[in-house]
Amino acid sequence: MKVGVVETPGVLKLTEREIPKIKNADDVLVKIKRVGICGSDIHILHGKNPFAVYPRVWGHEFVGEVVETGAGVKSVKKGDRIVVEPIMYCGDCYACRQGRGNVCLNLKVFGVHVDGGCAEYVVVPEANAHILPDGLSWDEAALIEPFTIGAQACYRGNVQKGDYVLVMGAGAIGLTVASLAKLYGAIVIVSDLVDDKLAYAKSRGADYVINSGKENLVDRLNEITGGTGPNVTIDAVCIKKTFEDAVLITSTAGRVVELSFSEIPSDIAPVNIIKKEITICGSRLQTKRFPVVIDFIKKGQLPLSGFVSKVYPITQMAEAFEYTEKNNATVRKVLISFD
Repeated sequence: MKVGVVETPGVLKLTEREIPKIKNADDVLVKIKRVGICGSDIHILHGKNPFAVYPRVWGHEFVGEVVETGAGVKSVKKGDRIVVEPIMYCGDCYACRQGRGNVCLNLKVFGVHVDGGCAEYVVVPEANAHILPDGLSWDEAALIEPFTIGAQACYRGNVQKGDYVLVMGAGAIGLTVASLAKLYGAIVIVSDLVDDKLAYAKSRGADYVINSGKENLVDRLNEITGGTGPNVTIDAVCIKKTFEDAVLITSTAGRVVELSFSEIPSDIAPVNIIKKEITICGSRLQTKRFPVVIDFIKKGQLPLSGFVSKVYPITQMAEAFEYTEKNNATVRKVLISFD
């Protein structure tokens, strides 16, 4: 079978491997249909992901069809169309006991700690297989995992109906955050530097968009919120300045959600947190957000059209990565197809 491997940082290869076999009672063998390229995959390619071990089959956003199951599998069967939840956790550590397996001490993520979904066939645990809604195309199905990231950010920020929510960045993840915040009843504001990205965010339901390269972000936020600032600020730009700005512009009793893995220290005076009693939290991966996103899709509440920028066959994997990197300012989601 064909497999996409990052052999070492900077070396991406399409190679051949044996089709994996069912070994455990809860194993599910999946014929992969689509794999999404994420920013973290780009980081793995360039050796900038601190958790990746090489060589590594990349890919944590993947969907496919069940072709075989272990003897103990009950929730899925041959022929079912599924999306794979890409995290595995121990269930015993403190984080797991708190219901936060996404930060498990023994966390394993497909495509990072263990081989991922860029392969014609993959074996996954039954617990990681979620049945797709009827009528959903493979391209649309591959978007479920990214939208769970947006759902998690809203969950961590305790987004509530009527909240003013600022999403900093209208890239793929920022757009998923904005979409989910809108579904939770928030008044959604999206900031970015690219007008086309902001226009797309507006078309997906953002109430306000701000080009922070052309407008004064603070003045515009004060105008929109009546001077209070956003109640929840979610940083999907993930640079030093946006994190610092998020603390300054968020309202009293507000929440700041940070999505960055940056190791660059920030200059944030504690007084700016204490005087407004702001809550600052990280958001990593997701906890039990797959059923949430799938339910929104089943109800027709989460539109997915127009989100996929381009689909490449697996034989053009290298070109797909190159396209994603060269068009970072405008690309939303690039997929690899195994059809």
